Amino acid sequence: MSTENVPPETPPKKKGGKLKPVLFSVLLLAAGGGGTYAAFASGMLGAHGAQEEDNNPKLVRKGDEDPYPFAGGGEAKDKAPVVHGAGGGEYRTAYYNFTEEFTSNLANGNALVQVSIAASTHYDGRVLMWLAEHETALRSRILAELAATSEEDLASIKGKEELQQRLTKALNEVLEEREGFGGVDSVYFRSFIVQ
Repeated sequence: MSTENVPPETPPKKKGGKLKPVLFSVLLLAAGGGGTYAAFASGMLGAHGAQEEDNNPKLVRKGDEDPYPFAGGGEAKDKAPVVHGAGGGEYRTAYYNFTEEFTSNLANGNALVQVSIAASTHYDGRVLMWLAEHETALRSRILAELAATSEEDLASIKGKEELQQRLTKALNEVLEEREGFGGVDSVYFRSFIVQ
């Protein structure tokens, strides 16, 4: 037997060479998918698990009963129920009358202003309750706004409308600071005297 032209024996090829990386990839994908599922199921990703309940006042449609009726305001509530007309907006308007008039010096002069104010809201009675509860803080803020107003500003209708807008913003800021929600839609002058 000659050993001259006999190729050396080569070991047989392993048949699992490509299978290991494929199995490893499948295992990694399964682990990643399981982790993603666990993150979604626990609320860490996607929709948040426990949503905070919205406890802010809600708009009240005309004809609907207010879930938080406000019994204050000094007016008799034994009157017949209000029947709303078909015109105007779809939400009812409720008013809060501040208990006393406001008297303040005006900026840049010797003039005085005396006003009686009401605030309106389309939201439920909680806004009216908060206006009554925080009337002292609200009065202070209203007086500061009046004192920062000049007599010239109040000489025109436009100036009075701008003051109404400033007062509405001021009331909402105080309520947001104290209750987390404003809800005042507008401020109205019930009486208005400049001397």
